[in-house]
Amino acid sequence: MNKILSIDKRNAVLNTMQQLVREYAQTILDANKIDMDSYDGSDLAMGDRLKVNDAKIDGMIESLRQLAELDDPVGVERFRFTHDNGMQVYNRTASFGTVMIIYESRPDVTIEAGGIAFKSGNKILLKGGKESINSNLAIVALWHKALQANNVSTEWVEYLNYNRTETQAFLENPTQNIDLIVPRGGERLIEFVKQNAKCPVIVSGRGNNFVYVHKHANVTMALDIIVNAKTAKISACNAVDKVIIDNDLPNRTQFIKDLLARLAEHKVELLGDNTFSDYSEVNPIENDAVWYEEFLDYKIVLGSTANTQTAIEMINTYSGGHSATIVTDAHGAAENFMATVDCAAVYHNASTRFTDGFEFGLGGELAIGTDKLHQRGPIGLQHLVTNKWYVHGNGQIR
Repeated sequence: MNKILSIDKRNAVLNTMQQLVREYAQTILDANKIDMDSYDGSDLAMGDRLKVNDAKIDGMIESLRQLAELDDPVGVERFRFTHDNGMQVYNRTASFGTVMIIYESRPDVTIEAGGIAFKSGNKILLKGGKESINSNLAIVALWHKALQANNVSTEWVEYLNYNRTETQAFLENPTQNIDLIVPRGGERLIEFVKQNAKCPVIVSGRGNNFVYVHKHANVTMALDIIVNAKTAKISACNAVDKVIIDNDLPNRTQFIKDLLARLAEHKVELLGDNTFSDYSEVNPIENDAVWYEEFLDYKIVLGSTANTQTAIEMINTYSGGHSATIVTDAHGAAENFMATVDCAAVYHNASTRFTDGFEFGLGGELAIGTDKLHQRGPIGLQHLVTNKWYVHGNGQIR
């Protein structure tokens, strides 16, 4: 297992898996129906993430197709240097070894993240949530079929069917070497992993994304962006939870009325700071803690700001470091905003819903990194690698 598979072998497995997902789509859907029937529906966002339909099957297939076509991320030369003494020094990408992915409710992660980890030459340990157990086991069975069809050990993709206590025990005393853990889920899951892991952890933290409507915004564009970012998929970490509107926006009162009407069409719960007290449909904010929250629901907070600098300070104080966008026709204001806001992805005149591995041309993502190490934003194939130094000499001593 220590020796990396050839790129041809890795691609062959991915192509076989693509065919199997298409062939056994109904098996996956049937397994998912068991999970959906067992789910109590108490969490709207989790239910959305848990459900597998034809569109998600198509997404799984497309993810595998794109991954198979992408270049090998292992062994890529990043740096070369010829020492004064004649030594040749190279830095090249290398696989981590064994990557553990812990995630909640999303069976498509078993395809997407598993495929990214495998293509980048890593053994994968998949630990999905109990609510998606039937879906995940059906997909892992297909991974094993794909591996066996290409004479590759099924140990490359392993599913850990553990409860919370068993997972904690495994993290504290792993029965095998783990080089990297990636938790995908809520803040409680991330804190649980960080507290118990004995190896590096890539944090995929809360969204809590912001839209700032600048005083020179195209208001029609701003309305469309906010409604899309809030309502298109409330279970996504790239959805918007906060909107800040510049006090100097022309026709600000009409813009707010139009925005409230558009959001009401989607039954979005409206909260606002004290500048929205004249709008009966907007509930007052009880305390400032709500500015830190990621809702994953039809809920939004509206606020006001005196200028761009204050908006930037608000975002840097409250956001999860995920995504933020400015809507403006003023290029200078946009450049300042994008350079100064401390988020993994910053936008000018576009929805935050694009913070996604597919949309950024990565062929999917392992997670959305919100820490600054070792990769921010969508973590794609080329990011799930470490590096090694190769030094060639002919007897040099120092």
